[in-house]
Amino acid sequence: MLDLPFLSELALKHASLLGSKVAEFELRGQSFSHWPDVAMMGVVNLSQDSWYRESVAMNAEAAIRRGKRLAAEGARIIDLGAESTVLSSQIVAPDVQSSSLLPVVRELSASGLLVSVESYHTDVTRVCLKAGASIVNMTAAEDTEAFYQLAAEYEAGVVICYIQNGKNVRSVGDFKLHSDHTGALYEFFAKETERAVRCGVKRLWVDPGLGFYYKNLSDSALRVRYQMETFLNGFRLRSLGWPVCQALPHAFEYFEEEVRSAEPFFGVLALLGKTDLIRTHEVAKMRGVIQAMAVVK
Repeated sequence: MLDLPFLSELALKHASLLGSKVAEFELRGQSFSHWPDVAMMGVVNLSQDSWYRESVAMNAEAAIRRGKRLAAEGARIIDLGAESTVLSSQIVAPDVQSSSLLPVVRELSASGLLVSVESYHTDVTRVCLKAGASIVNMTAAEDTEAFYQLAAEYEAGVVICYIQNGKNVRSVGDFKLHSDHTGALYEFFAKETERAVRCGVKRLWVDPGLGFYYKNLSDSALRVRYQMETFLNGFRLRSLGWPVCQALPHAFEYFEEEVRSAEPFFGVLALLGKTDLIRTHEVAKMRGVIQAMAVVK
């Protein structure tokens, strides 16, 4: 059971890391001072295969409308994707992704919004950065230096996603569970953040990749327990010196017809773990969670 003794034990065990400071930076004129000034990344899916139906935009016009609405609801970053990470979804060619993304990137960026593009293709990343995207939401796990070099060239930010056992988010196999998940995450991000900085990246977040699909995590209890532990231990990753981004997952097995309440629930755990940037499909609901938790000083 998740209760006060559990939280107390976790905090005492890693007390030296609770006060870890992370880099602050500006991105296209906007300041990111990070936790407890928590920012939100609102999701717009241009793939009709995406599981979260409320985030799916059927065309560029709908995507632009949703992006602007999410910004009005409190999202500081609009995250665009043109290929679902669901295992059964279709692979979308890079040129098809680009043609879907570019008009949305151009319009939202021209409106003064910070736009993130999720991709594991350097070609897609390059054209979107050229069109005005501000952040690379990198879902590749090999040849990552090419993405970092592009981000440095365009003075963009990078979200480094944790991807295990695969060259990108669409090619993963079984997920290996460690006795200390956060320790394994730390080792991965220590190497990747060093590589990114060496390539000239000055603005980045680390993302444990909790929303990705692995073939052996069909056991909902196993998956959700891992996700909850990772949220609560997120403050340990801040000792890397960089802010933490957490993508809020669903848990249909437990929430059933109230599944849209899952992200706000996980958001509470992410905030307890000192998450700096929350990626969510439910921006308005998460805004309320952030505001309510900020009442307690």
